Amino acid sequence: MNWKNNVQLTWMVILRLLIGWHFLYEGIAKLVNPNWTSAFYLLDSQGWFSPFFHSLTLNSDVLATVDFLNVWGLIFIGLGLILGLFTRVATMAGIVLLAFYYLSHPPFVGLKYASPMEGNYLVVDKTLIELAALAVLYVFPTGKEIGVDRWVLGRKKNKKQVK
Repeated sequence: MNWKNNVQLTWMVILRLLIGWHFLYEGIAKLVNPNWTSAFYLLDSQGWFSPFFHSLTLNSDVLATVDFLNVWGLIFIGLGLILGLFTRVATMAGIVLLAFYYLSHPPFVGLKYASPMEGNYLVVDKTLIELAALAVLYVFPTGKEIGVDRWVLGRKKNKKQVK
């Protein structure tokens, strides 16, 4: 990637780190809480896709899988973004996870949720904004410049050149 200046790169890395921290913190907070389950969140789902999200709570094995994938997905996405390791994979996984959160609890007029929302939204909420920020990070991958990806991808590039 050809960055116009270091200020752009710096702010993109800061954005990546902040979102990574948010994901990592949320994952660890759920991991260390022995009573945490996604069941209440899923049952509170409204909108077009609520039947799908409600159905995930009907089978305890499915719910346990959803909980496991949610916790460890958050942790690994967060670590990937913070370390700049497999940044594109972490970014895409974050986009998919946030899309599920958004579809589960869309901020549409008339929908009331058990958990209080952090504001009065109309279509756009913090989940959608963070999803869009990850899309920007996907298009402008910073891990190749500042992150473990630089070492990993640089090493692969050197092996290809030697052959």
